[in-house]
Amino acid sequence: MSRRLTRNAPFVLAALAGLLQAWSMAAPWNGQPLWWLQLLSLALLAGVLQRQATPGRAALAGWLFAVTWLAATFWWLFISMHVYGGLATPLAVVAVLGLAAFLGLYYAAACGAVRWLAQATALRDSVLFAALWLVAELMRVTWFTGFPWGEGGYAHVDGPLALLAPWIGVHGISAVAAGLAWLLSLLVLREARGSWRYWIAIAAAAGLLAACNAATRAAPAETGAPPLRIALLQGNIPQDEKFESGSGIPLALGWYGESLAKVPASLVVAPETAVPLLPQQLPAGYLDALRKSFSAGGRAALVGIPLGSFEQGYTNSVIAMKPGDSSYRYDKHHLVPFGEFIPPLFKWFTRMMNIPLGDFNRGDVGQPSFDWQGERLAPNICYEDLFGEELGARFRDEARAPTIFVNLSNSGWFGNTVAIDQHLQISRMRALEFARPMIRATNTGATAIIDREGRVTHALPRYTRGVLLGEVQGGRTITPYAWWVARLGLWPLWALSLVVACLAWALRRREAAPYN
Repeated sequence: MSRRLTRNAPFVLAALAGLLQAWSMAAPWNGQPLWWLQLLSLALLAGVLQRQATPGRAALAGWLFAVTWLAATFWWLFISMHVYGGLATPLAVVAVLGLAAFLGLYYAAACGAVRWLAQATALRDSVLFAALWLVAELMRVTWFTGFPWGEGGYAHVDGPLALLAPWIGVHGISAVAAGLAWLLSLLVLREARGSWRYWIAIAAAAGLLAACNAATRAAPAETGAPPLRIALLQGNIPQDEKFESGSGIPLALGWYGESLAKVPASLVVAPETAVPLLPQQLPAGYLDALRKSFSAGGRAALVGIPLGSFEQGYTNSVIAMKPGDSSYRYDKHHLVPFGEFIPPLFKWFTRMMNIPLGDFNRGDVGQPSFDWQGERLAPNICYEDLFGEELGARFRDEARAPTIFVNLSNSGWFGNTVAIDQHLQISRMRALEFARPMIRATNTGATAIIDREGRVTHALPRYTRGVLLGEVQGGRTITPYAWWVARLGLWPLWALSLVVACLAWALRRREAAPYN
């Protein structure tokens, strides 16, 4: 029994480390990111991997880490499926755990490969772990439409590695953090402490952190249009009433309609599906009255509304209203599986849930921005801001690159949970990567203004009804990340990580170099 407990202890430690990883993105007690906890949790996993006798045991430890991490990160999907979607409790639990278990296979493969290819050389193995961890993250970003929620790099939005965001983006930060975590894990290995190579590696890691921490994050002053006076609307329409004709729909149409017409701001933004009906379902003259209120006076609006018809299909969209032109629209491109589109062979699953407007058509990548008062405003809807490489597609033409990102969301599906805080950290990372402010109008939170340095300058309390007033200055500098991701997508990261893996495989065939 004692030997069995000793043999299984690493798997328990790996699962515990996964829980700490989940908490690092947004701590459950205050919603703040904890960069040091992310490094510590990944260092615990790295230490476990180094102590495993076989790649199979390392893969199992990595899988348990990932399943615990991911399930504890997006456990709130249970609320959307069970509380608001009406799915039976056991099925909702199985769905969340099943998603975590499936995505965890990527990390299991990475951890097994690390154990197989590692050569007990501090710097080389840390680079290998960083590369293979990056491969797992990229798989989660791109395969099966992608669901990278909770990626480790987001925990560093307030940490020293945040300085790297405009250069390598969140995925690059995740890789650097993995490499540093591997070196950190070696602190507990007595046999490594006497190696001068090990101490050089530790010194290099400490130097990188110190350099990043000492460097200023203040960006140079931007020139161009004066600050834009904005108003962000947060209706706090209860999710279980939002699409009900006797309660949520009239409340939404009334409050948003009145606020859009009367709020004194140059730009007014109402969140995703603020207008919860297709245009032909609206009361006669409703949209015309809204447009008329923006026909003069130097005011414009961006409003979330579904467009289309049940017969021809519909889109999750944003429409714009401004003097002389109300033709602009943006259609959501990256749809949420099961919630906004039904994957093949899964109609039986979605039939068991009550999700209104649950099968949208998809918009194009890189749709044009909305021009207003010298700014180019680029809308994205809900979790689209999770995919920085898709936002980056809008920077291919630098002359037409966005100056302000606008996120319109409805997080009411997930209740008053840490999902709101997690999404806020995602938006902050996008601001850092592209040096662009991100303004967020949501139904229940977090409605906020984020400057181009990733700082929240204004915010409404969650689950309140109100209007957030403020000013935002657009950004015009093209960051290195914006430049290369617009032209090459994520291929440079794929190529670099796979080259490292191939080199490690080639070296494994030639040598087995222990610490000395």
